[in-house]
Amino acid sequence: MGPIDIVVENGRITQIVSVGFPGLPIDPERRPPQGDFEVDCHGKWVTPGFIDSHVHIGHFLHASNGEQAPVEYVYKLWLAHGITTVRDMWSANGLGWTLQQKAASEANEITAPRIMAYAGFPSNDEFLNIIHTPEEGRTWLRGIAERGADGVKFYGASPAIFKAALEESKALGLRTGCHHPQMALSRLNALTTASWGLTSTEHFYGVPEAMFERTSIQPYPANYDFMDEYLRYNSSSQNFIHAAEPGSTKWNETLDRFLELDHTFVPTLAILEANRDLMRARRADWHDKYTHKNLWDFFEPQRQNHGSYWFQWSTRNEVEWKEHFRRWSAFVYDYMKKGGRVCPASDAGFLYQIDGFCFIRDLEWFQEAGFHPLEIIRAATMRASELMGLADEIGTVEVGKCADLLVHQENPLGDLKFLYGTGALRLNDATGRSEWRRGLQYTIRNGVVYDTAELLADVREIVAQSWAGANIDTLLGQDNV
Repeated sequence: MGPIDIVVENGRITQIVSVGFPGLPIDPERRPPQGDFEVDCHGKWVTPGFIDSHVHIGHFLHASNGEQAPVEYVYKLWLAHGITTVRDMWSANGLGWTLQQKAASEANEITAPRIMAYAGFPSNDEFLNIIHTPEEGRTWLRGIAERGADGVKFYGASPAIFKAALEESKALGLRTGCHHPQMALSRLNALTTASWGLTSTEHFYGVPEAMFERTSIQPYPANYDFMDEYLRYNSSSQNFIHAAEPGSTKWNETLDRFLELDHTFVPTLAILEANRDLMRARRADWHDKYTHKNLWDFFEPQRQNHGSYWFQWSTRNEVEWKEHFRRWSAFVYDYMKKGGRVCPASDAGFLYQIDGFCFIRDLEWFQEAGFHPLEIIRAATMRASELMGLADEIGTVEVGKCADLLVHQENPLGDLKFLYGTGALRLNDATGRSEWRRGLQYTIRNGVVYDTAELLADVREIVAQSWAGANIDTLLGQDNV
């Protein structure tokens, strides 16, 4: 709607005033008093700030390839792509550090989005496994709740420990999400944990297993080894093929049961895109200026790094993952049509995906899955705020809510590509030349205005410094050509 003026005071929206009609001059008599600082949005679009529902503020795994990117790199990429709130699903740098960053962001002491800190539940995990009984789990959860955690990310656990932990989390007011690891799915699936009170399923693991008809356990090959990253992802693409067919009775019964439980899906479609089209992900337009050297080195094929299994990725792998994407996309689309909550997210920092850019790519995936652009914006704002329990504070443009706003120079409903930091490549008919046109001009978080062009310039400088002295052909993949 418009034209309107939006008044922000002390970080909150205090007025939304209609100042005329489309196609006519703005009526100055209807405008509120002049503000101390004004952003000229004439001819532009304003949306709520975006919410990335699954992120990592860096990850200790990246240290295996040298000095990690500074946290400023991640924060500015997020803000430059309109992300004003993130849900850190693991607090991989330590819960204490994440809570400190959250407080600093709220006090505007750092340039960063709002941070929701979810601690990783240390049970049945290859990195840390210190909880072996239900009572140990309950005690640990009480401890992180007292420290101020917003929620918990599970990575599987024995059924008894998992069920008790979900009961305790609910009692403590902690929201929960789970990456259901393949090794845990012979004993429980996503529908089981949802029935126990799990808030959200992250990625897709555990969903096809809830719809198996021809088998009860994933029929993995005899040489399957979960710790072999290639075998892990070579096999996981086939689980939807063994599940109920889209539109079948079992398919719809499963959707309806998740809906009854008010369960949320965070499908993170874009993070796995390289599985179906490795060349596209590896050659993305933004890598040469926006991908930090530490990340690039981590992404390249090597057996010891999570998600760096490209040393034998094949055409067959990509074909199987294309079918996986078709079915997983159909599931989340059907769930949305039934009224279910589905939220976009990036999970960037792996598989040739970097922060900010990966989130916008996820929005594009929602459109490919069948979502209307309005449904995508709703999923990235209002629906995500509901997931985090913040619907009274953020997610819509309303009087009384936090001033998390985006100012667009191009209508994002017309083309989501304008949301990328690189923009969209378009022909300038006046000059006869192609040019990159960016859409997002300002990100406003709690009333603080950030110029996205300045944020991106800062990121380019960080990236350039990380590559100083290195052969840029390594990034471009030309060293062996």
